[in-house]
Amino acid sequence: QVQLVESGGGSVQSGGSLRLSCAASGFTSRRYYMGWFRQAPGKVREGVAALETDGTTAYADSVEGRFTISQDNAKNTLYLQMNSLNPEETAMYYCAAGYGLGYLRSLSLARYPYWGQGTQVTVSS
Repeated sequence: QVQLVESGGGSVQSGGSLRLSCAASGFTSRRYYMGWFRQAPGKVREGVAALETDGTTAYADSVEGRFTISQDNAKNTLYLQMNSLNPEETAMYYCAAGYGLGYLRSLSLARYPYWGQGTQVTVSS
């Protein structure tokens, strides 16, 4: 079965940077797309960035230009480089993966059946 384990979260000052990692295992021969989502206290989980099977990326408007999603297939690892962080982006960040639902929007939660446990990111002012 698919397993996703996030790491790299922590505390950072406003304007700082963090790089999140997601170690994946259990992938079959299916083509998996992957994404990063976040959920702040009292708010709905939202899509942050997605990486399609063809390498195409998608970003939430709020992070465009500051965040970069990438992967290292040799290491089965997905990354999210986050720059110029602000306190509003304090949240639990989740790695997600899926297949066969490419007709859904890249940042739609419904597109992703597999989820990691999350890693906390705290941005202090």
